Amino acid sequence: MPITDYLERNAKEFGSDVALVEINPDLQETRRVTWREYELIESTPTCSYRREITWEVFNEKANRFANLLVSRGIQPGDKVGILMMNCLEWLPIYFGALKTQALVVPFNFRYDAEEIKYCVELADVDVLVFGPEFIGRVESIVDDIATKRILFYVGGNCPSFAEDYDKLASNCSSIFEKRDIKDSDDAAIYFSSGTTGFPKAILHNHESLMHAAKVEHAHHGQKKDDVFLCIPPLYHTGAKMHWFGSLVSGGRAVLLKGVNAATILKTISDEKCTIVWLLVPWAQDILLAIEKGEVNLSDYELSQWRLMHIGAQPVPQSLIKRWKEIFPNHDYDTNYGLSESIGPGAVHLGIENIHKVGAIGIPGYGWEARIVDENDNDVEQGLVGELILKGPGVMTCYYKNPEATAECLKDGWLYTGDMAQKDEDGFIYLVDRKKDVIISGGENIYPVQIENFLSKHPKIKDVAVIGIADARLGEITAAIIEIKDGMECTEEEINEFSKELPRYKRPRKIIFEKVPRNATGKIEKPLLRKRHNSENLVAAENKA
Repeated sequence: MPITDYLERNAKEFGSDVALVEINPDLQETRRVTWREYELIESTPTCSYRREITWEVFNEKANRFANLLVSRGIQPGDKVGILMMNCLEWLPIYFGALKTQALVVPFNFRYDAEEIKYCVELADVDVLVFGPEFIGRVESIVDDIATKRILFYVGGNCPSFAEDYDKLASNCSSIFEKRDIKDSDDAAIYFSSGTTGFPKAILHNHESLMHAAKVEHAHHGQKKDDVFLCIPPLYHTGAKMHWFGSLVSGGRAVLLKGVNAATILKTISDEKCTIVWLLVPWAQDILLAIEKGEVNLSDYELSQWRLMHIGAQPVPQSLIKRWKEIFPNHDYDTNYGLSESIGPGAVHLGIENIHKVGAIGIPGYGWEARIVDENDNDVEQGLVGELILKGPGVMTCYYKNPEATAECLKDGWLYTGDMAQKDEDGFIYLVDRKKDVIISGGENIYPVQIENFLSKHPKIKDVAVIGIADARLGEITAAIIEIKDGMECTEEEINEFSKELPRYKRPRKIIFEKVPRNATGKIEKPLLRKRHNSENLVAAENKA
């Protein structure tokens, strides 16, 4: 059974109920817009820009896009890329592509033009659907990617190098003839990091997507009257797979553009949200705003809010302790997963196990987990080994990369690259990562890319980029820089040079010192992390 069946069921059983709401606090606009006979947008002068669609309209929009794809010759197995910020159109486009038996390929909206080009070519994308925020990036590479590819633009004032999705889709039928989609059929390609820092294309089938929906619903028990607040980007498996719980229950979800504490609390209050998935920085911001008196909880209606859960990065125990002091009636859960295991839930704490905060938890619904040594033998309780996973949500392969696939898929087990240990009750704790990927505010940052960029500076002899602990973001990027003999360089020079990088990739801390390398020429990053995380801890304690 494909997840598109849930959408069609919801359209029949809950057709007039609201499925999705989009809120943009930065846009104050009063208007009413219709797409053909369907009312899509309602807002008033007293609230932020707000749009909503029902389950019936959601399904009809997906059908229109499916018909548009078919009319343009898209066949089963073709690839449809989505390069958009969160909006009402995102999920109908995703489901429309799935209905045609095409594969959906979500793009990280932080990719620069060259990364977009790389991923378009890596995943063999046939159609790229993009929004207004990406006109400049797409235009700069259009001569390279437009040949034999269709570019659809979603938004007003369609650029000349693309086709207007809104006009074309609105003229397509709202009925689509259902196709026989099998569990084993390819469904989606997501991107993750490779050993060189460049993204790998992760191939999942329809069974993976359906299992993600079952896992989320089993873990958090969404009911029809639950309202899910979704803030993270939908290209991320975490956000979408958590929303799948609403898809299963037929409940409403709110897509919020804006992450300051007051905006989040106001949206929870106004929309009567019951389930909120946060990243660590956002939870930290809410607590800080409350403690500093910048927001007053009595100004909001929060009694219906039943569950706060966090994922995408390790969660400090102190954060949850503070959270429960302020919100004692909230259930809490944390989820562990990878894009290779179709996102969150392969391991989860469970709302009944808050006494185990600090652990990532136990194997999730339908999942198996082991901790093994270098010979693939299970380690004894309390010892550290590599966490491996098995279940219906494990990826099919790394697309067009059999070598990388063979490294992490063995006898159906996914080797995560994360080092972990298990306590006497069977709860799993992450210890360290084999990979050097930095997780900052829930986003993966690839040190090799930053190192390659900084190495172009004429004064830099050697450079290593590591993650160091940060109370709010989990980790921040630090660049250890060795200057060429006889030269002088300042932090201001490096920061100015780094402005050519996307903001989230710029080093947050610059450290001038010799870069240690071992006998084989590899940078000794464990040594650097130990040294500078210790210094960071001492500095924080002295400041306290």
